[in-house]
Amino acid sequence: MTAMKKEYSNIQELIGNELLRREHGPTRELIARLRNIRRQGYFTKSQFLQMCHWKGPRPLKHYKSNSEDLVVLVSKKVLATEYEKRRIELLSSLKGVSIPVASAILMLIDPKKYGVIDIRVWQLLYLYGSVKTKPDGKNFSIANWYTYLMKIRYFASRFNASARQIERTLFEYHKTIQEGNLYD
Repeated sequence: MTAMKKEYSNIQELIGNELLRREHGPTRELIARLRNIRRQGYFTKSQFLQMCHWKGPRPLKHYKSNSEDLVVLVSKKVLATEYEKRRIELLSSLKGVSIPVASAILMLIDPKKYGVIDIRVWQLLYLYGSVKTKPDGKNFSIANWYTYLMKIRYFASRFNASARQIERTLFEYHKTIQEGNLYD
């Protein structure tokens, strides 16, 4: 696990002192371009590729190998279900889409309710005792994602913030206290 030192007595104190309310410019613009997805009930392959590229461009050839029809079909199911774990399961069925990429898609569509699961955020949650497994923050399961989602939604509710604001605050804060390499 990346070496870090606690600078706050608990994660609530950290969030209370560090909370970022304003979204990063390019991400804010992408979210704005995608704002009609929930209303239309699906996303296109072009929108899918934009969201995947935002999270991680390396598997681009895998993302592109998904057909337009498949992307629309899966996205309709994702937006129609009430079950959070099913959403991640469906998105992860698309080629190239890992759990972190699936979580990024959900966040870009609805930043109020979702944040991106990420090694940095998970390591901070672990450091402050909010999660008890995977101290290195790698190889997430759907169950890990769901635990993460419930934690960031809890903090979002406590701080009258969006899930994305909580996630981004923790992500950015981790960068300030990280010692050594992130991926040892």
